Amino acid sequence: MARTETDVVILGGGHNGLVCAFYLARRGLKVTVLERRSVVGGAAVTETFHPGFRNSTASYTVSLLSPGVIADMDLPRHGLKMVERRMSNFLPLDDGRYLAAGPGKTRAEVAKFSPQDAERLAAYEARLETIAALLRDLTLKTPPNMVEGGWSAALPEMLKAGSLGRRMAGLDQTGRRDLLDLFTKSAGDWLDGWFESDPIKALFGFDSVVGNYASPYTPGSAYVLLHHVFGELNGRRGVWGHALGGMGAITQAMASACAEQGVEVRLDTAVTEVLIEKGRAVGAVTRDGAVVRAKAVVSNLHPRLLFDTLLAPSAAPRDFMERMGRYASGSGTFRMNVALSELPKFTVLPEPGDHLTAGIIIAPSLGYMDRAYAEARLNGWSSKPIVEMLIPSTLDDSLAQAGAHVASLFCQHVSPDLEDAHRDTVADLMIDTVDAHAPGFKASVLGRVALGPRDLERQFGLVRGDIFHGRLSLDQLFSARPVLGHADYRMPIPGLYLCGSGAHPGGGVTGAPGHNAARAILADLKPRPGRRP
Repeated sequence: MARTETDVVILGGGHNGLVCAFYLARRGLKVTVLERRSVVGGAAVTETFHPGFRNSTASYTVSLLSPGVIADMDLPRHGLKMVERRMSNFLPLDDGRYLAAGPGKTRAEVAKFSPQDAERLAAYEARLETIAALLRDLTLKTPPNMVEGGWSAALPEMLKAGSLGRRMAGLDQTGRRDLLDLFTKSAGDWLDGWFESDPIKALFGFDSVVGNYASPYTPGSAYVLLHHVFGELNGRRGVWGHALGGMGAITQAMASACAEQGVEVRLDTAVTEVLIEKGRAVGAVTRDGAVVRAKAVVSNLHPRLLFDTLLAPSAAPRDFMERMGRYASGSGTFRMNVALSELPKFTVLPEPGDHLTAGIIIAPSLGYMDRAYAEARLNGWSSKPIVEMLIPSTLDDSLAQAGAHVASLFCQHVSPDLEDAHRDTVADLMIDTVDAHAPGFKASVLGRVALGPRDLERQFGLVRGDIFHGRLSLDQLFSARPVLGHADYRMPIPGLYLCGSGAHPGGGVTGAPGHNAARAILADLKPRPGRRP
């Protein structure tokens, strides 16, 4: 049995695993990353899906990636270039109208449907940004951890809580009330209190169901809306865009930065067991029987995969394992990549234009989204699904053959337990849904790949298709992510850490969990001063 030793072994080479590896290696630690697939990146990868066509396979657009992580890893120097959409969002409607949203454009567009909503838009955006700024500030901070023990254990956490309290005390009474609403209310209730017209509520409400198997009227969905607006791109807050070369360009740049720091990445190396000795995590066992021993074992996996498949049920305290068994995970996501012979021509706006660079949302109202969720729960999928389509080749011609294009379809709602036998039926439905708004779209499809929730779990370890590594609900956020008492990235087994999206601040391509976990590991291992680029 082959045996090697390292300071830190990281399970999974997704973006958070690479971020964590970089910060640890920069401080002089020897870091080994074990990746099951033949490419790093986890769900942030670019792959060929049809001859001459490649695209971001799972995650598909960028905004939430931490500017601090980008700067520390110097990702532009390693080849990363990101461009923003020329238009933010485009909603074609059944009545022949449309809503086009983007900087300097949204207010006039909303006024077509409601002058009152247009007047309220600036106040809405300002108040939402106040809370988004608070969330943005918390992403690279470790939450206060509810620990057992005496004053020596509790005092550091009390200081963290005091710092957070001071930050929240900076909000005025309106801000505090908005904070409470956004963490507890449904997105539908929040938006109904602001606006009267369906298109503007659909525009904002879509964010509340992205990756969230829920109705926009499900309590807590307002937070999911908020989670999608705290990002920025190239210094512009709230903007979404594309990494040139697809999402894999982000993780390839991260891998290059890690290699520069001496990180060892082993591909095609599945882990079958976390090695425990005398109650402490001391390494990992791979599928071929090799053992990698380490001072710290760091998991970038979904928490359920870590505790359900790599550890014995008795390895962690009973109460923790029981709660992890109830850790909620499941998404209504159905993901497609489509090769196109030509750009779609929307009935409401048939000529090529900036709207084809936007997030194209087919979901005209909150009621439509609510019904899609209800039908998916009843029948396994909705006959009138929610579809967001992006055409990244309008901004990046490296993804498709000359004159052709690729489209990403991010679709809701299907059951997280959708059987593989229904995959093609649902995929046909998604294509038909776009074709109803852009006749000829179906005929332009040269090839496609569809991924249901079970595919996303098999390929990327997203349990029940959950793109966030666990539901973003109040009982699984901040100090309670993944379980109360372990929000500091330290798991209940000494030497074992969590650096993936199952840790604070949750899902999305942010890099924040990897960054924060590295800080905890460095505090525990106290390495000697290492090299810096």
